[in-house]
Amino acid sequence: MPSRQPKTSALPKLILASASPRRKEILKCAGFDFRVLPTAIPEVRKRGETARAFVARLALEKAEAARRMLSSRGPYIAAPVLAADTVVVAGRHVLEKPGSAKEAGKMLRLLSGRTHVVMTGICVLYPEKDSSSRRWRKKVRVSSTEVKFRKLTASEIESYVTSGEPFDKAGGYAIQGLASKYIEWIRGCYFNVVGLPISMVYALLKELQKEEKQ
Repeated sequence: MPSRQPKTSALPKLILASASPRRKEILKCAGFDFRVLPTAIPEVRKRGETARAFVARLALEKAEAARRMLSSRGPYIAAPVLAADTVVVAGRHVLEKPGSAKEAGKMLRLLSGRTHVVMTGICVLYPEKDSSSRRWRKKVRVSSTEVKFRKLTASEIESYVTSGEPFDKAGGYAIQGLASKYIEWIRGCYFNVVGLPISMVYALLKELQKEEKQ
């Protein structure tokens, strides 16, 4: 018989405001009980907005959108809402998801042979104990991880873009996939690069639980 995935003890069921298969897999592997409620938030960086402020704002906006959706669906659901957003920062360039093969290739040439930073903003909205009040506490944090790419050849970049893996990935690559062979080292949380700093999520939930009991 297949073994059942153990659940993370003493933590409430989560609402994940994301359709990302990578975030779902991270939560599942860590033993979290959750349901998915994707949101549609324009991911447009404001003029002069830093990468850190950008991912923090988008995480909050996604979480708030999911909370509003929950509130409009009949009976009030008192479950914490988790949202996240990830970008890659290479020098002065803030890289989101490539919109074309040409853009993906440009991103990979920019990352080739250099160190960049992956930033993920996360937001947890936590319902107050008295659910009838519909008050929520929030925690917003940003996790940063340094990643060093080895020098890529033109044929390697072309082959990787052709694989289709760069699309829907911030910075145009997946550290857990075919691009793993291009990574020399990382400094920080690996799961942050995949898309969800799971230890930070766990710490925030524990922190919010502790505050609730005070």
